[in-house]
Amino acid sequence: MPPRTMPSQRQKRLGAEIRKIRTGAGLSAEYAAGLLGTDRGKISNIESGVRNISPERLRTLATHAECTDEAYVTALIEFTENPRGYWWDEYRGRVSLGLLDIAELEWHSAGIQTIQTVHVPGLLQTEVYARSIFAAVLPELPRLEIELRVAHRMDRQKVLAREQPMTYVSFIHEAALRMRFGGREATLDQLNALLKASERDNVTIRIIPVERGSFPGAGHALLYSEGAVPQLDTAQLDSAHGPEFLHSEAQLAKYRDHLRWMDRETLSAEASRDFIHGIIREL
Repeated sequence: MPPRTMPSQRQKRLGAEIRKIRTGAGLSAEYAAGLLGTDRGKISNIESGVRNISPERLRTLATHAECTDEAYVTALIEFTENPRGYWWDEYRGRVSLGLLDIAELEWHSAGIQTIQTVHVPGLLQTEVYARSIFAAVLPELPRLEIELRVAHRMDRQKVLAREQPMTYVSFIHEAALRMRFGGREATLDQLNALLKASERDNVTIRIIPVERGSFPGAGHALLYSEGAVPQLDTAQLDSAHGPEFLHSEAQLAKYRDHLRWMDRETLSAEASRDFIHGIIREL
């Protein structure tokens, strides 16, 4: 198979984990190349996500690196599977690679937790609400580009209804509930949509009241993807130049602490629904 010119974040992550296995065992790239019957250049390409690795070669490397965590190795083998024509492929070449990477990350997650402080999370947005957000981008987007992004955002929500249910916990600051993206009616529709979503068995919404004061990570949106095993979790942050994907042990530990704080300090799911009802009455 020829090298990839633009590997996805999932493919890069597989390469990073392979490098971690190799270097953690003190194996040189040359040794790994000989072990797998290839050359050093291809090992470098595998570890950068440019080339794939077969399940057999991955298991051979893990065995010689004395990586005995079978659940971890099995989860990595799933990363080696070639794409089977997922829904986001129809957007390839039409939206940014970052948006495709987010969709892929969400789809392969065992669970997702998000923290939002300015607007409700994309997985729970209505079309009108999402459209108002994209319409506020500078420089202004052409109308067709806005509609393309809205369609992609709506399609992302398929993950909540996929065949294998995924748990989703959303921590939303009160400020996000009061921001009137799209105007009063759009905001009312969005709040009611949140209440409806909270009735789903796999969706939990927790509110952070303004009166709670400061909290960790204030001002930053977080999407935390739970992998098949904890080592394969990913934290995704928004930035001016596109999404950032973080997965070092220190980074994951930091954001796990943030989420534990949220679970401990925010309103319960039931109290959060009551809180949203209260804001609806005020509107």
